[in-house]
Amino acid sequence: MSMTDPAQGVLQGSVTQQENQQEGRRRWRPQWTARMALIPAMAITIFCFYGFIIWTFVISLTRSRLLPVYKFTGFDQYARLFANERWWTAMGNLAIHGFLFIGGCIVFGYLLAILIDRGVKAEGLYRTVFMLPLSMSFIVTGVIWQWVMNPGLGLQEAVRALGWAGFEFNWIVRPDRSIYTLAIAGIWQQVGLCMALFLAGLRNIDPNIWKAARVDGIPVWRVYLHIITPMMRAVFFTVFILMSAIVMKAFDLVVALTGGGPGFSSDLPARFIVDHILNRQELGLGAAGAFVLLCTVIAVIAPYIYFELQKERSGRGH
Repeated sequence: MSMTDPAQGVLQGSVTQQENQQEGRRRWRPQWTARMALIPAMAITIFCFYGFIIWTFVISLTRSRLLPVYKFTGFDQYARLFANERWWTAMGNLAIHGFLFIGGCIVFGYLLAILIDRGVKAEGLYRTVFMLPLSMSFIVTGVIWQWVMNPGLGLQEAVRALGWAGFEFNWIVRPDRSIYTLAIAGIWQQVGLCMALFLAGLRNIDPNIWKAARVDGIPVWRVYLHIITPMMRAVFFTVFILMSAIVMKAFDLVVALTGGGPGFSSDLPARFIVDHILNRQELGLGAAGAFVLLCTVIAVIAPYIYFELQKERSGRGH
């Protein structure tokens, strides 16, 4: 070995170190650029979302009516809210509507996706028909179903004109049934979206699963029930979150379809809040209702999200 070999080794190590540093800088610059680009969006989100949550809670502790008044009265507005019978009616309706709407969208959306996935003819036509209601707003959906459910000129009158004089479908004017009309109209509009999400998940299933099932002679329904459905857990999770968000902020469908009536039998928390803030000039009470509704959303959805994330992490660990 010559005397110059150690010097060459040191020089080569120095060059390699410089190259590594330059490579690190090249990798760091795009990451830093991306982070800088996200700062405006992050600032807007923090200000418009979290900032207004804090502001809503602050207003709920005041006597604010038409305009904000920062004279704090503790939790008086919450005491008024919990003593309000209409609020508890709206919360009960929210539970009923949420269970029926979310459950109906998941069940019917999944069944429609399975039927289309089985290779039905004119698949494009069926997908278009089921997706078409999604292009309408909830206001339009409410108006359409208000006509359909109107006892004097809708479905009831049409069936009676065919000879079934005793047929009744007057749920929209019955206090004990009006909340179910919201679920029917909501499912009709959103089932197409659920179907599309489930269909996308089904189309990503490995075809070898079906080949193995046919070889083993497993019935199709058992394959869907015991094999495919567990593999679709992530899609079910996505559909549940999307439909839950729609339920919690449901307002325009109630206004267009039932107006919260008869009486307040189909009232929902979002309509209660908007009505008290805009029509009754009860800003503090409406803010208290909004904050309680937010806490309800967190209490219902957060455990499910935590459970799903834990299952995903444990799956990656294995």
